[in-house]
Amino acid sequence: MAYSEPGSSEREGMQVNTSPRKPRILLAASGSVAAIKFGNLCHCFSEWAEVRAVATKSSLHFIDKTSLPKDVIFYTDEDEWSSWNKIGDSVLHIELRRWADIMVIAPLSANTLGKIAGGLCDNLLTCIVRAWDYSKALFVAPAMNTFMWNNPFTERHLMSIDELGISLIPPITKRLACGDYGNGAMAEPSLIYSTVRLFAESRNQSGDGRVG
Repeated sequence: MAYSEPGSSEREGMQVNTSPRKPRILLAASGSVAAIKFGNLCHCFSEWAEVRAVATKSSLHFIDKTSLPKDVIFYTDEDEWSSWNKIGDSVLHIELRRWADIMVIAPLSANTLGKIAGGLCDNLLTCIVRAWDYSKALFVAPAMNTFMWNNPFTERHLMSIDELGISLIPPITKRLACGDYGNGAMAEPSLIYSTVRLFAESRNQSGDGRVG
């Protein structure tokens, strides 16, 4: 068979394939009113990274699915069970853990914080965390009422997840959805995005090829 020289378009395609891939970011939302900002958060990340999203059942009360970027694959607890039928089938929470370079839980509710700190895994989100490879980064952005944030249990739970290697993006002080004023509001999506991107780019510059 005669050999043909690749055309310019083919050469360009091959060059694209050798360039670094986009970071893979797994965004997750748990049941807090701050989940109304989840669509905004997904848009922030999707401009820079390949994004997949996970939502707990309670977070779905606040998430407008139509606000999500069209290229973001959205998973719920039902997908965890419907995707598995027999031995040998892929397990969704394991596949998502393998796929992601970084996981970001925003908002992280008081309930899900307590579950993670206690090692519970009763939904897709917490199963991913329980199976997480902590050589990869996991960020959380809590969102809860001020009195819940100041509760002694919260401090204990934060210490527990810190020992796991989970990075905290602290809440901010503002007028909360319940009407109270105080600390406990989720950090703004733009701050969450910039924090994670700075971390990923710093890691790349240090020579760690796990991201990007």
